[in-house]
Amino acid sequence: MTMTVPTLFKKLLIGSAVAGTLFLTGCASTGSNTLSANRSADSRLTQGNDAQFFSKSGVQACAAGAAVGIAGCMISGTSDRNTCMIAAGITACGVAMGANYYLDQRRSEYASTTERLAVMSQDIQNDTQKVIARTETARQVMADDRARIERLQQEISEQQLDRVAAERELAAIDSNISILRRDLNNMQSTVMEYEEVAEAERQEANPEEIKEIEQEIDVMKYQVLALQQEVDDLYNMRSAITLG
Repeated sequence: MTMTVPTLFKKLLIGSAVAGTLFLTGCASTGSNTLSANRSADSRLTQGNDAQFFSKSGVQACAAGAAVGIAGCMISGTSDRNTCMIAAGITACGVAMGANYYLDQRRSEYASTTERLAVMSQDIQNDTQKVIARTETARQVMADDRARIERLQQEISEQQLDRVAAERELAAIDSNISILRRDLNNMQSTVMEYEEVAEAERQEANPEEIKEIEQEIDVMKYQVLALQQEVDDLYNMRSAITLG
């Protein structure tokens, strides 16, 4: 059965293929607006192996990863380019395509609910590992930022503060917090998308299978909440500093 793709979504997919092709040929800028706005941020947050996973959301996240596959669909001569493009997007970024597209594609691939949930389970585990990896990087950066804040607080109390240097350090800390909050928003969106898919599968699935999926989603959610708390704590610590 041919899947129907809304015109807007189709244009976004095609646009992503074009953008990705330009990127691969060196014609597109290698820096995003987000990164340009956070030049003072810690390079571990902007350039590390885990920096890409939650830096964007939805179709944006799919654009670069799916571009090659989508471009292949456009030139392959396949009779069903729409389905081909959706499959390329799902392969590249899973549930980031959105719960409906993710579920529709998985149903086209696997007629059995048990098989679909097994694949979904693996996708959840993979994304949870990405959250864990990002959290490990974030904790290293936040530990350094807390030490910087404590040093600045001491310099303020001892009236030994270099204001220009302090402003530069605080700007870097603010940039780090901004990046982490962006990542958290996209992590939370990922959790919600998986919850929507699980709910949609509930009627046809074995209760034990759904329970297992929900437990795996909860593991991801716990990891995200833990990072949220640590970022909030750093923000509160940073907010306590004023240079007058």
